[in-house]
Amino acid sequence: MAVLRPSIRASFLRLRHALLLAALFPLTQAHADPAAFDLTGPALSVTVTHGRTTLPIGQVPNLSEGDRIAVGAELPRDQGVHYVLVAAFLRGATNPPPKSWFAQAKTWERKKNTLDLTVPAGARQLILFLAPETGGGYDAIVDAVRKQPGAFVRASQELNQASLDRARLDTFLDSIHRLERTRPERIETVSPVLTRSLSITLKAECLEQAVDLQAACLTQSRSSLLLADSHSASLTETLVGAPTDLALQLAATPEGGYGYYSPYIGVVRDLARIFGAFQSTQFQYIPALARASDARLSLLLNAAPSFARPKSVMVAALPAIETPEPPPLRTVGPARALCRAEDGVLLPVEGAPLIYATRYAHAMAVRVTRPDGSSVDLPVAADAERGGFVLGGAGGDAGAFGTGFDATLHGTWGFTPFDGPRFRLQSPRANSWRATEAATLVAGRDNSLTIEGGAAACVEDIALARPSGATEPLKWTTLADGRITATIPKAQLAPGKVSVIVRQTGIAAPDTIALTALTEVGRIDGFTLHAGDVQGLLTGTRLDTVASLTVDGAVFTPGEVVRTAKTDERAMTVATPNTVQGWTAGQDKTGRVTLRDGRVLPVAVRIAPPRPVVTLIDKTATPTATAAALPITLAQGTAIPIDARLTFSLRGEGPTRFSGREQVEIATLDGRASTIVTAANGYAVQGPQVAIVTLGPGKALGASAFGPVRYRVLQDGVASDWAPLVSLVRLPMLTGVTCDKGAPRCVLSGESLYLLAAVAGDAQFTGATILPDGFTAGSVTIPRPGDTLFLRLRDDDGLTATAKPVVVDR
Repeated sequence: MAVLRPSIRASFLRLRHALLLAALFPLTQAHADPAAFDLTGPALSVTVTHGRTTLPIGQVPNLSEGDRIAVGAELPRDQGVHYVLVAAFLRGATNPPPKSWFAQAKTWERKKNTLDLTVPAGARQLILFLAPETGGGYDAIVDAVRKQPGAFVRASQELNQASLDRARLDTFLDSIHRLERTRPERIETVSPVLTRSLSITLKAECLEQAVDLQAACLTQSRSSLLLADSHSASLTETLVGAPTDLALQLAATPEGGYGYYSPYIGVVRDLARIFGAFQSTQFQYIPALARASDARLSLLLNAAPSFARPKSVMVAALPAIETPEPPPLRTVGPARALCRAEDGVLLPVEGAPLIYATRYAHAMAVRVTRPDGSSVDLPVAADAERGGFVLGGAGGDAGAFGTGFDATLHGTWGFTPFDGPRFRLQSPRANSWRATEAATLVAGRDNSLTIEGGAAACVEDIALARPSGATEPLKWTTLADGRITATIPKAQLAPGKVSVIVRQTGIAAPDTIALTALTEVGRIDGFTLHAGDVQGLLTGTRLDTVASLTVDGAVFTPGEVVRTAKTDERAMTVATPNTVQGWTAGQDKTGRVTLRDGRVLPVAVRIAPPRPVVTLIDKTATPTATAAALPITLAQGTAIPIDARLTFSLRGEGPTRFSGREQVEIATLDGRASTIVTAANGYAVQGPQVAIVTLGPGKALGASAFGPVRYRVLQDGVASDWAPLVSLVRLPMLTGVTCDKGAPRCVLSGESLYLLAAVAGDAQFTGATILPDGFTAGSVTIPRPGDTLFLRLRDDDGLTATAKPVVVDR
């Protein structure tokens, strides 16, 4: 044993002999200071038989009617004083026990030195007396008990409570002093768990001191260390109707017991008054605390016995006679799986300090059900320093139970079997972790990676490994279903091959999950297909990365991407039209978009109502009157001047019928200019199947609109297909042609000449004048025209326009 410094040794001795319990009563002075229970008295040997089972008293928290009790005194062979061992059963404070409930044994006689007792019906307490042999001593004890049964009922209760509290305190002190001798550096981490396990007050300020001073600080003022334990208080609370002190009643109830100091501190002062009330010239009664170790009860005294009159009678109490109350064990913290990978996995519990301070709970084990339905018990041991039961073994039998299995704590409390909480245990396996099917990593953004398949309780850490070999730890959380989600910040991820490393307790080599960080893709918003169509519209961003779309087995191939300011649209055409024939309006489906890099993304699919079907019947463009000297004529075709008035007619095909509530949308191909024509501004119905639309394109689309224009009909929010309508061109204003007499070239004057691409005097554009980009002049030199001036317009360079010049020679 290590040699303690004087200061620590002195503290140790003081703590061992300090007052744990206020003195039960004074020996000679009614108000003398209480003395500590530091005198070793005799020992008793006690066993209890319940039915066919016999247990040592150290494993018996309560007695029951019909139990058989064997009691003997362990006295030295050279014992100089003969002791009578007396047993008295009690049945309440107001009901004296019959004389048949008393028994005695003469400890100095070989054949009469033990008590063989049977708990009678109605008994509630059992008290033992060790009295020096004297004439009439047994009768004096019987007479004292029968005269004041309530005093001894209360003494039984309080001695039992004090003995249980002393057991908790001794367990705490023994652990602290053992750590002080062997591993003092662990006191700081162990003491909070130890105090929680045993319901001991933790002096937090002690943990701030130097390591070699922590033990002495933690164990000072031992009587104030104990907190009430509602379970042990209920074990000894058997007094009904007795004049019990209010403070004792409070401490012995769940409402008052939590967080209050144990009655261990104050009971003995009451006992002093109790016993002092019936002292006689023959006997004085001194209390004894019983410390149980298997079948041996060691008695601790707070006063030296007297062998002169009045002689001392030692009083000890056996456990109360009551209904068994198993410990109210519960798990510590939220329910979570525990890893059985190393020897000594802890099953954390709380709620019953006596599982650590006594051996009342024995034959403790966890019951595990094998996959075949059979079960097996695995032994466990209570450990106050760790705060629960410890399951031995390193999980080598995991194969018999599977990766995860439930284990139910059970054992015996005295003679009564009981079940405790259930625990979920997991055993690790190498190469068990894998990414979920939907897991993808995308560079340039934060990623949440979910992995599955292994024992989450056994995971120690998770890291991201780069191809260079460098690793970076990741934050991770365990989900309710046992999977793990790890967070990978975008700063840690670049496109390419990466690996996630999972380290597990008990497994030497980590699991490696190979992944590829992909470049960031666009957004897939949804896919709409109108009932009866074979082509739908996919919306989102970066739709150029889409390779195909599959919906209920129907495969759609992509068309051209149409980009707008905020979103993209891409037509998707089904390869086999018969696969979509049964789809009806209002159906919602889920499709899978396959990208070019192999990734598969879900997409919401909506089956919209059938689209209206219309065709263009006829169109007429009426030029606007102009003051221009040289009117421009467009060749026959689809182009019209933007300032013309356009009227066109539409026919509803199939079931499409016009009601007048429709809208007609007209827009340029690039979508930069569009307008809606309704009944209020140019839409009219000729009949159920024919509609007329009239508008001025320049006013409706803007003076800068040009090029091909398309239309579609919107009916009840559903649009028909886009269809070509006309091509719009902007025309310059030509005011005249001036030529010098006989000159081969002339001057063309006008406004907005920048709208011209070329001007020539013949249809072949021989020697034509080409106007450069950004031309701003009001006149241009051109070849001398004949009867006709030929023009090419910038808005449609494939279109030839003509004008009839009036040549003025100068």
